[in-house]
Amino acid sequence: MLTSGKMVGFVATTDYGKARDFYEGKLGFEFISLDQFALVVRAGEHKIRIGEVPGFAPFHGTVLGWEVDDIEAVVAWLRDRGVSTEKYAFVDNQELGIWTAPSGDKVAWFKDPDGNVLSVSHHP
Repeated sequence: MLTSGKMVGFVATTDYGKARDFYEGKLGFEFISLDQFALVVRAGEHKIRIGEVPGFAPFHGTVLGWEVDDIEAVVAWLRDRGVSTEKYAFVDNQELGIWTAPSGDKVAWFKDPDGNVLSVSHHP
């Protein structure tokens, strides 16, 4: 039953304005609504509900990620929009911030204004 539905992601923020600027303005997601419960954006076929949580502290791992066909192009597109990838010490491509796993999978991480870790990945 759940495999036929669309996924809804949930992320916390301390500031709806900054979150909307990032998810809509930087990532290009479609604004759906903003009410007392959440800022809602559409990412492709899926929605992300961004709830305001005073005093929020981000989780120390990835909270949302997107599989992409061309990770280098997506990372360049993010960079051109002012979104920097994280340059963790283990990342082999420090210029783009893309890590290549022994399996050949590639991952790049970046953060939203609240410090939530997001990622893009390619899995050949």
